[in-house]
Amino acid sequence: MYEEKEGLEVTAEDLYKQKDKMYVATDCIIFGFDSGSLKLLLFRRRVSPLEGNWSLIGSFVKLNEDVGTAAKRVLEEITGLKDVYMEELKVYGAADRDPGFRCISIAQYALIRLNEYDRELVKEFGAEWFDVNELPELVLDHEQMVRDALDKLKQKARLQPLGFELLPEKFTIPQLQNVYEVIFQKELDPRNFRKKVLSHNVIVKLEEKDKSSSKRGAFLYQFDKDRYQKLIQKGNDFEVW
Repeated sequence: MYEEKEGLEVTAEDLYKQKDKMYVATDCIIFGFDSGSLKLLLFRRRVSPLEGNWSLIGSFVKLNEDVGTAAKRVLEEITGLKDVYMEELKVYGAADRDPGFRCISIAQYALIRLNEYDRELVKEFGAEWFDVNELPELVLDHEQMVRDALDKLKQKARLQPLGFELLPEKFTIPQLQNVYEVIFQKELDPRNFRKKVLSHNVIVKLEEKDKSSSKRGAFLYQFDKDRYQKLIQKGNDFEVW
């Protein structure tokens, strides 16, 4: 790579020396599901400017790590979790997005099970869970990141079994339906939902029952990833309605 300026050849090395520097960050939109609502993990920003205001959890990307690796590092440092569902959302690069210094952020959204994360780590970090419909004011462009992540989650959940990423390993069909109703912000017909989910043959019925809501109880199920892989290999999608 080179540029010609006034008859002089400018090499890539010269360009790297002359260009302005900027930071690269990754911000994590961490979702969980609890008590019939979708939750978002936030913390009080620890650096100026805007210190003390509510913020998504993020970090600058280190010189020796990939962006995805940085996001996984942040998630593990805060929740203690590895190997959870995480996907890149988009790049946020407005010139004035961060008053502290020129910085672009590559946002990632993650889905975790609230019965698995390390509560002591979250507490030590000073992070708190908020209902996505009752969020405090967020710093920088983090509110836009959250809106974009919710839109992306709705799009992906229509065709991929993302609801299972928010539930415990064992769950009832009503609990699964509740997750999707929260994601899509609409009520789903119980009979149609059950019929549709069972038709994909990706959940396994267990002998155990959940009796927390009634004496009769409801049968528990597990998601079968192998069956799901066979489903998509056939060119089919996982649709909940």
